[in-house]
Amino acid sequence: MRKRSLLIISLAITLAVMLTGCFQGGQSLNNEEEIDPPKDAEAVHHNDSTGEQNSDEGEEKADISSDTVERQLYLMDADGMIAPQTLELPQPESKEVASQALEYLVKDGPVTSLLPNGFQAVLPVGTEILGLNPTDNGQMVVNVSDEFTNYQKENELKILQAMTHTLTQFKQVDGMKLQIDGQPQDTMPVNGTPIGKGVSRTDGINLLQPDSVDLMKSEPVTLYYPSVQGDNQYFVPVTQYVDVSDQNIYGSMINALLDGPDFKTNLQHVFNSQTKLANNPSLRDGVLEVMFSQDVLQDSKKQDGNKPVISDKVMESVVRTLTQDEAVEAVEVKVENIETLFNENGKPYNEPVTKQKFMETEKL
Repeated sequence: MRKRSLLIISLAITLAVMLTGCFQGGQSLNNEEEIDPPKDAEAVHHNDSTGEQNSDEGEEKADISSDTVERQLYLMDADGMIAPQTLELPQPESKEVASQALEYLVKDGPVTSLLPNGFQAVLPVGTEILGLNPTDNGQMVVNVSDEFTNYQKENELKILQAMTHTLTQFKQVDGMKLQIDGQPQDTMPVNGTPIGKGVSRTDGINLLQPDSVDLMKSEPVTLYYPSVQGDNQYFVPVTQYVDVSDQNIYGSMINALLDGPDFKTNLQHVFNSQTKLANNPSLRDGVLEVMFSQDVLQDSKKQDGNKPVISDKVMESVVRTLTQDEAVEAVEVKVENIETLFNENGKPYNEPVTKQKFMETEKL
């Protein structure tokens, strides 16, 4: 009987020790740092073909990400057009990320060593960002030093556009106002462009006005066209008037993309010449459905097997262009008599595409 009691006591002690070890193990797991998942599908593009990331490469990227941050800057390309470029900037010590972004628009400033081929900064040499003050109505008041006034008049709109679009990448910023050495400006200092009420993206960028458009029946929209400088492929926003007399604004925007960019530019026309809209685009619950004729598909010789492939440049042009409308959260591109579309890497488009796939917005 005594032996049986001793055995029960021994088992109880053993069980208690095991349970204590389990609880201690669980606590230590909770104290470990969690691994962040990829932000979106684009994060896996850096992985190898097996889907597994090389551990050394992952450690290197972790080190880089701790010291730098991706920021979208609007710079001037070799053709004199303002276009977004995503650059790795040093992680700011404070939360003044918008101020840092503007500082990297200054010629001969810290952006110099980071400039992509053919690109240049737009703000005059020596310009200092003296302060940024947000207002309740979404305007950002930018105070710059007097060096800001040292630019050629033909660059005035480009400077305004670059500053405005760089600032409005941040979700809380809808537009900007300007001060020079603390003095509010109603006009730009060199060519007198009115800016008193503020400047926003609705004022346009890289403005073009086709001769054939009837302005009485048209509306200004911003379209995205691909361009290339060496190995650097990027998209250029262009504001132009489109005819809206025969269809909704979305259909007009698509037809303008199908017509291609103005011949005076070096922008690329990426649609097959026979491509047409199969019907008027329709918006439902934030998703805009756009259906093309089969001519939009890539040449069969370029397709992955016999999969119906739509060019990545076509998809990006369409999504970047249409999601500028706040009502459009995503775009579902379809093709007549085709069930599933694929990108150039053979991946299916199983859900509508959002603009975050190509460009992210960030909180200040």
